[in-house]
Amino acid sequence: MYAAHEHSSLFPGHAKARGHAGHSPSTGPCGEHQVTLRTPAELADALPYLLGYRPEDSIVLAALHDRDGRGRFGGRARLGIPAQADDWPAVAEQLAHGLVTGSERRGARPETMVAFLCQEPSSGESGQEVMERLRPLAQLLRRACGKLDAPVVEALCISDGRFWSYCCPGNGCCPSEGEAMGLPGTSVLAAAATYAGLQVRGTLRELRARLTPWETAAALQQEAALDAAHTAVVLRMLHEESRAAVAEETLALAQRLMSRLADAPPRSGTLQADLRDDELLGHEDTAALILGLQDRSTRDRAAEWMEGDEAGPALRLWRALARRCVGAYGEHAAPPLTLAGWVAWSSGDELEAREALAMALAADPDYLFARLLHQACNEGLDPESIRRCLRSERKNRSETTGVGADGIPGAQGEDAAQEPGRLHSCGAQLSGTGPRRRRRARTEGSLTARATRRSPKAPGDRHPRSADGPSRAGDGPGRAADSTSRRTRARRGAEGRDGAAET
Repeated sequence: MYAAHEHSSLFPGHAKARGHAGHSPSTGPCGEHQVTLRTPAELADALPYLLGYRPEDSIVLAALHDRDGRGRFGGRARLGIPAQADDWPAVAEQLAHGLVTGSERRGARPETMVAFLCQEPSSGESGQEVMERLRPLAQLLRRACGKLDAPVVEALCISDGRFWSYCCPGNGCCPSEGEAMGLPGTSVLAAAATYAGLQVRGTLRELRARLTPWETAAALQQEAALDAAHTAVVLRMLHEESRAAVAEETLALAQRLMSRLADAPPRSGTLQADLRDDELLGHEDTAALILGLQDRSTRDRAAEWMEGDEAGPALRLWRALARRCVGAYGEHAAPPLTLAGWVAWSSGDELEAREALAMALAADPDYLFARLLHQACNEGLDPESIRRCLRSERKNRSETTGVGADGIPGAQGEDAAQEPGRLHSCGAQLSGTGPRRRRRARTEGSLTARATRRSPKAPGDRHPRSADGPSRAGDGPGRAADSTSRRTRARRGAEGRDGAAET
């Protein structure tokens, strides 16, 4: 289970010690805009601005640092609320320990904490009943933080448009039915955030939906296109004489699709924008691109579209490809999700970066570069060192081989097949490490045999995924006895050549 350690340039105080909210001088685009938060109501209203989105089913801990008698928010940590109460003690310990140690690594141990429990009532349940049901979890959080000498000075439950304080002394100051939350966007902090140019997203569920494989009838057509392209692309990628050609074709196709997306008129709203992007991309093109990106050197070169005019269309394309890794191809989402996370992080959107990289690791827990980026992003490191490395690679390649007229960052001939894992070497600059492990090399012949065993399914054998909601990527239907052959991945053909850790 993962606790997301988050930074923000907002530093509100808590209910009992004066605080203020504003941009950090080092990161704020508009200077420092201070807002004093004195009450639990103001703290509850501040939560979306602390995280950058509206949390659901969440435990949130916020670190407070004493500055001249004022509490200023530092790092934040969030986890989903486990459905089973038996899991609560471990989660409380993990969240508190992770936030304190993460803050210590950044040189600022928290003096106190603020805790939030956010959950909407289930059918037939009231917000007050949610608050009482979660009270033991609040107590566990307070104990866990107290053991680490970072006591919780305020603990709030937010449910059904109301909030309750678990720290209320019970002298009649707080109504048993809770207090109503203010209207979104009407608080003093909301006004300060708007003035400072800060935005609050919707929910994490809405953000993940932009990266989650389709569950519509179109998923059947996309899976059929992936089936049709799979064997031919894999076999070409396994042979030296054709592997470089596949890389060039993949990058050229990606460039064409990015140009198509960039030329499309804008649409308001993320859902409408994503639907428009989906309409602009064909099943066959996206299938070829998804498969081609399984090669590490191709993925690394695609990662160079990370800034300037290239970043926006690239991010839209990687999102669209992740949405098309349907059915048995869920594991193939790791490269486009990692690219989406990288471009988002490079563009300053740490929230989407963390979610995309976490989803990449859910699709393939062994995807090493996603893991390195995930760790670096969560520790608040600067992506500029990776950008510098990739800029240098692109410049050196263009000086050696030239850049095509279509703008593709292309290496030619055998050079394209001899660059595996460059992105990992760039990423190692953040962590100070190289490859952490090596896998047993596989023979090219065995990979070829496994690839050819994968035969397209008959249309009647395909079923759309359950509409109950997104499952873990890669857990779609149609993965029974033939799951091993169906999960054969082209990128592991590249791995089989050098036995190196997958990046």
